[in-house]
Amino acid sequence: MKIKSIPKSGRVGQAVYFKGRYGYVVRQHVQPRDPRTPGQLEKRRNLVAVCNRWRTLTPEKREAWGIAAAEDDFVTEMGERVRLNGYNFFKRLNTRRADLGLPQFELPPAKPFFPPNPVAELVITNIGGTIRLKLRATDQPAQYTLVQGPAPKGSAVRLVQKYPLLGLLPLPKDGWSDITELYVARYGVPKVNKAIWIRTCQHIDGWIDVPKVLRARVRAPTD
Repeated sequence: MKIKSIPKSGRVGQAVYFKGRYGYVVRQHVQPRDPRTPGQLEKRRNLVAVCNRWRTLTPEKREAWGIAAAEDDFVTEMGERVRLNGYNFFKRLNTRRADLGLPQFELPPAKPFFPPNPVAELVITNIGGTIRLKLRATDQPAQYTLVQGPAPKGSAVRLVQKYPLLGLLPLPKDGWSDITELYVARYGVPKVNKAIWIRTCQHIDGWIDVPKVLRARVRAPTD
């Protein structure tokens, strides 16, 4: 239950103070849920390794990261363009690489040129009860293309914010990349009438382009 409070913010004991829509309020602190999945633990280990790597860099290399960060903005996984300092630029770029099992950079790579994201359409088929998820690619993807997606959603959902990494886009065959195994390995076979959201973004040397979001619904089986 929220009640009106004096103007302040932060946590004091078990009370959390913050500014709401109608003024300052206070609520009881609730410990965030931490399922500690293997994927979460791996990402945390990667982040710790990257942060520790920063401490080993010479001042000259740290300065190089600072200069590179000041020259351009950076695209986040939400598609937002932000400015970073040298440390956060190093951390963001190398954590992305570590999450893919790639070696870290000690010096900042040049910003790559991204061609248009070739993933154009998500198609879900249900033939005789066998469900397949495929992405249509109009051209060869960049160095790596990340496939991200949440668990199946209700058909009425119109906005999704969190997109866990499912894996890398399989090489297209006849213009189609089958991502069924990537999706089922994480969430199981989706049910009929559920909406599937997929986000793709091209990855080159730790940089990503603006993500592209696609959505399709699982239809009833056909013969």
